[in-house]
Amino acid sequence: MFDPFIAPSGTLLGLLQRGRGDGTLHALAAPRSEALTALNHCVLSDPRHDWQVENRSLYYARLYLDLDGDLTEIERHLQDPEDLLDTDDSRTGLALAVLGHLASYGRDDALVLLRRYAATGSNWAWALDELALRDDDAGLRALAEPVLARFPATAEGTARLAAAARDAFEPRPWRLWADDPRQSVGARVRAATEQGSFDRWQRQMRPGGPRPGWSVQAVFDWAQEGLERGSALHVPAARCLSAVAAAEDRPVIVQAARSGPEGARCAALHYLAEVQDAAVLDLVEEAVAGTSRTVADAAVAAFERMCGEAAVARARRWALRPDALGASAAGVLACRGAVQDAPLVLAALREAVRGEGPDAPRLWTLVDGTGRLGIACAAPVLRHVYRETSSSHLRGRAAQALAVTDPSFASGFAVECLWDCEESTRELAARHAETGDIRVAERLRRLAADPAEEAEVQTAVRSRIGPDAPAL
Repeated sequence: MFDPFIAPSGTLLGLLQRGRGDGTLHALAAPRSEALTALNHCVLSDPRHDWQVENRSLYYARLYLDLDGDLTEIERHLQDPEDLLDTDDSRTGLALAVLGHLASYGRDDALVLLRRYAATGSNWAWALDELALRDDDAGLRALAEPVLARFPATAEGTARLAAAARDAFEPRPWRLWADDPRQSVGARVRAATEQGSFDRWQRQMRPGGPRPGWSVQAVFDWAQEGLERGSALHVPAARCLSAVAAAEDRPVIVQAARSGPEGARCAALHYLAEVQDAAVLDLVEEAVAGTSRTVADAAVAAFERMCGEAAVARARRWALRPDALGASAAGVLACRGAVQDAPLVLAALREAVRGEGPDAPRLWTLVDGTGRLGIACAAPVLRHVYRETSSSHLRGRAAQALAVTDPSFASGFAVECLWDCEESTRELAARHAETGDIRVAERLRRLAADPAEEAEVQTAVRSRIGPDAPAL
């Protein structure tokens, strides 16, 4: 999936793409046609950098309800001929998830669209999973024949059907179909599910990789073979070394970490970091100074996994380095450093934002660290990250840090966070938002009554509006 274009944060489209609470508030205040145009753009062109961890579907579904938006654009998107050419989940997954939430809110038009797409669309499995959670038995049974028709009665078709039944996130439709009295449905699905179970059992009986009794050298060879095939096996190989290595093997492992083949060297570095070997920090520094980018990256990753005092002490020396090891050292201080390390963490936070922007990967750890260390003077940088990042997860982490470092959080960002796309951010807001804002009490009551809201959010809401809570 290509990186999506994200509009500026001060625009309605940019706010909605980011999933910010202010996006909903601005959309409700904007002309309805303008708001629906921006909303449809977001749903049909997924703005998330990682759709597997960032939430948007409930956020957009709620806005469709608030705007009383029709589903014409979603229907056109799902029925577009491109659906037959671009079968990647990212093209239709968000739209299908939005339809699922709308169906759970009682929108029959969303339910009809999901049923139609499950019968004819290329991403039918996703639609079927959405229906499995919301549709009745009759609706699901009616989809048996169109779904099974996708799999011809050949050896290849039967194998693909078994894989589809085995890999389904929601088994309910398959169980209903297995009970169907028709030979072409029930018997076929039962055979497919039995084959899927047999395939799973075969994989479990023929595991790849190390076996009991392997030597240290055998583990190194396995790690090297994996690297040559394009698979990084450094971490699992390090775990294997923990199982097979004895005290007398240390010189061999240290030598491999210093000058062995790349795969063996990476595995040895991870193992020595895991056991907190006294030599590993110098070996990490040597690896980063070397010519192999693979080994350097593995050395940095191994260092980040260390949690002892020696690693923290060395991180204080490395934190000002202008390379990956310096960035990693700042992250270690953010996670495990003491109050004395606050200036180094703050400097790294500012440098990351200035040099790499508000979506820099290392910001996640540094933002958490500013909150953990309570660095009050980091609040302006955290507010910038909150406003500008396109990652809703990073924005949530910035909100967590602001709750600790910024006295104005409760009356400022916490209020808009009640409408945020991420449940953890809404939960934070439910605990902190000042009720002096008239919108807060109304929003808390709505979240408490919304059956689609997550349990953790509703627990936080009840702590504010329950019988033992202060009056709103």
